[in-house]
Amino acid sequence: MNHTLLLKALRRHVSQKWVLLYINLWLTSPILLENGQVQESRGFSTPQGGVISLLLPNLYLHYCIDRWLQLYYPKVEMVRYADDLIIHCGSQKECEKILSSLNERLLKYGLTAHPEKTKIVYCKKDGRKLRGYPVQFDFIGFSFQPLRIRLKRGRSYLQFDCKMSRKSKKRILESLRELAFHKRSQLQIQDLAKLLNPKIRGWANYYGRISRMSLTPVFYHLHHRIIKWVLNKYKRFKGSKIKAVNWLRRILKFYPNLFYHWQLGYKFMLT
Repeated sequence: MNHTLLLKALRRHVSQKWVLLYINLWLTSPILLENGQVQESRGFSTPQGGVISLLLPNLYLHYCIDRWLQLYYPKVEMVRYADDLIIHCGSQKECEKILSSLNERLLKYGLTAHPEKTKIVYCKKDGRKLRGYPVQFDFIGFSFQPLRIRLKRGRSYLQFDCKMSRKSKKRILESLRELAFHKRSQLQIQDLAKLLNPKIRGWANYYGRISRMSLTPVFYHLHHRIIKWVLNKYKRFKGSKIKAVNWLRRILKFYPNLFYHWQLGYKFMLT
């Protein structure tokens, strides 16, 4: 981001000189690198971890992209989250025109579109017959693509929709592996629930609002981890998964709300 243009945008919203002074100091302050060296400000970026480093890029992109689209392409709809955005167009020709203009606009502001992530995607569904175009993209943790929607009596139709992305599932499974709670046999199951429930609630509230079925592999893996924890804690089960599952069934019977995903009906490993 060009600091001169950023400060110009800030002056449209901030009248207090002392606030502008502090923001300028944050932008121009030197950065201490991991190797101990000090790097002077280059005049086009915000320091990582800065108090307003998330707010300033949004303001910059508001004038660089949001306002520009409103003025020159008022009929086009756009969704933006930080520096990720989707522009909805009515045709391939319109897409190519806007993409070309957007690239020029970004260069003017000292920015460039990601060469691999930036692409034109065809929203394929029933009734749309074009072929040979990309039909899938990821956005804020979801994968947008043609999905087969099942109806009653064996009927179905193809709809362009979204579900939890593979990258999101992989990231969650990696976080469970890093947590390694199955090795913490000193915990009681109530302690385990307190440890896991905030994470489970976050996954369910974010991804489950769109597609609860897409969380099934995540909770399947989580249940296997919980079974491992049971086997590590209770040596009397002698490594028997059947005994561990039966013990968890009893816990589920008497404490059905112990784990947050149990409350939502994800009990397939235990019923």
